[in-house]
Amino acid sequence: MNDADLLTQIREKGYVVLPNLLSPVELTAIREALVPHLGRRALGRNNFEGFETERVYSLVGKGDVFERLVEHPRILALCDALLDPNYLLTASQAICIHPGETPQAFHTDDSFYPIARPRRAISVSTIFAIDAFTAENGATQIVPESNHWGDDRINGLLERFAIEFAPRADRVPLPAPPTSHQVRDATVVDVTMTAGSVIVFLGTLVHRGGENRSAATRLALSNQYCAAWARQQENFLMSIPREQARAMSPRLQALLGYSIHPPFMGHVAGVHPGKLLR
Repeated sequence: MNDADLLTQIREKGYVVLPNLLSPVELTAIREALVPHLGRRALGRNNFEGFETERVYSLVGKGDVFERLVEHPRILALCDALLDPNYLLTASQAICIHPGETPQAFHTDDSFYPIARPRRAISVSTIFAIDAFTAENGATQIVPESNHWGDDRINGLLERFAIEFAPRADRVPLPAPPTSHQVRDATVVDVTMTAGSVIVFLGTLVHRGGENRSAATRLALSNQYCAAWARQQENFLMSIPREQARAMSPRLQALLGYSIHPPFMGHVAGVHPGKLLR
């Protein structure tokens, strides 16, 4: 499938899968780079993060292999076509779903931008399968064509969520989301993929992380990109030390926020933020 066909599908269906985008060598390098950050049972704080899910935030700052993934030319080519110039990296994380994890609530990745639907997506998301995605181990579940839904159809489906920082003992668990494969007469699809494949989808697409009914963990990486005027989910200028950002490529620096969106969005006391790195 050429790039034109990929763009047609993602605009019509809301998503596209790029099979085997990463090689076995790249997958091994990713797994090795994650060893220091996973396995400590630092699990989620709420049903959305997942009480049986490990997340590594600001992943782009955890090694060269993750920097290269953010700048992957196939991914950026799609983002160039789907987002206006000067778009930003808004989230970068590893997601390791452990056995027994329940399904997430259905959601969209740009729902926190309160702009009426139907509308153009404000963000583009990617989920790389580091382990193969199966229906049993928590494969991402999507609702094809839900990117076209208006507020009249989507209201009431998507639960509003908030990150809760209360100690685990003080939490009141929310009811588990339904596991039905029907959402308001729309079919839910399990995105099964081989390791190394990636799903690219619009921020307006309804989706969720699936239930892990297997005996093994399911590892994935997710990088998300947003419009230049939209506030980023992660504050990379705070989470990644300046000396580390200084060694990154100019394109990656711009994606993190060391950039200007004309005429002057993002300046620092009237100066281009990239100059702070020099």
